[in-house]
Amino acid sequence: MYGKPTPNPTGNRVVLRWSTDPRCVAFARMELRKALADWGLSVLEDSAVLILSELLTNAGVHAKVTPEQTIETRYFRSSGALRIEVHDGSEKCPQPRTPDTEASDGRGLLLVEALADEWGVAERTGPGKVVWASLSVPLVRPVERDRS
Repeated sequence: MYGKPTPNPTGNRVVLRWSTDPRCVAFARMELRKALADWGLSVLEDSAVLILSELLTNAGVHAKVTPEQTIETRYFRSSGALRIEVHDGSEKCPQPRTPDTEASDGRGLLLVEALADEWGVAERTGPGKVVWASLSVPLVRPVERDRS
């Protein structure tokens, strides 16, 4: 169902491979939470986990990968930011849509768009695409002290 993280000596990225089994989404969220905690980026957890869930679910449902292909997630930490990538073997690019008010699906990319600082689709080496989103660490401003 899922593999071990690809070794990374610098500790600023996590790369994992997944099947299209929907249970993989929960495991991917768990791995992202671990990475965020290790990197001191837990402040981004709620948004990051929701973004990952939407992107990985879309890949599993829409990518139409063959059984021998996998979906890959990559989490990158940089100073003050996080990038989440989902790689799959499909050439079809995701498009946000306006779902019917009674529809139970179709809102995933709208959520990604609302939560991420930026998101997009890019080509990758080999067949398919990468769908990515980035989040900035919110700036914490020092509280002004009372000067009485």
